[in-house]
Amino acid sequence: MREGLIDRRTRETAIKLRLDLDGQGRYDVRTGIRFLDHMLELAARHGVMDLRLAAEGDLDVDQHHTVEDVGIALGEAVDKALGTRQGINRAGYFVMPMDETLAVAAIDFSGRTHAVVDLRVRARLVGDLQTELVTDFFEGFAQGARANVHLKVLYGRSSHHKVEAVFKAFARALRVACSRDPQLGALLPSTKGLL
Repeated sequence: MREGLIDRRTRETAIKLRLDLDGQGRYDVRTGIRFLDHMLELAARHGVMDLRLAAEGDLDVDQHHTVEDVGIALGEAVDKALGTRQGINRAGYFVMPMDETLAVAAIDFSGRTHAVVDLRVRARLVGDLQTELVTDFFEGFAQGARANVHLKVLYGRSSHHKVEAVFKAFARALRVACSRDPQLGALLPSTKGLL
């Protein structure tokens, strides 16, 4: 079982997360930010991973701490679930169309942390989510997962479609990167001998 269990508590947030990378796309997500819940639900479904997440944050102050810490916790759960990272593809990418919008995601579980997020979103809010925090979510994920994460909206009109297309592309790229490669067997996908 490739599972990651996280119980992350700070003065700003309390997060309990359970992730099964080899799941069936089931989810139970509660962050207090409904649009973020929706994005994580569709990420679980498109990534075909089971995700249980309960987050309580200081939303009376701002959404930032909750969004960023959920990203970190999800990344940490993926990192734990991957274990030694032996035999995984390591890298994955996906191009996701959503109506008039096209987004691309690329992920590399290199052991190095870097995130580049280019959403081209002008709206301040999508649903109840502050759109500027989507970048913080993915930066947090990259930090927690020790991964390179690159996300870009190539074009589109709807801010809702742009954010959703990015989350779907991310989930499908994650699925590929985490998948086991039978040709690799128990080998580490690196000539360095370390990820």
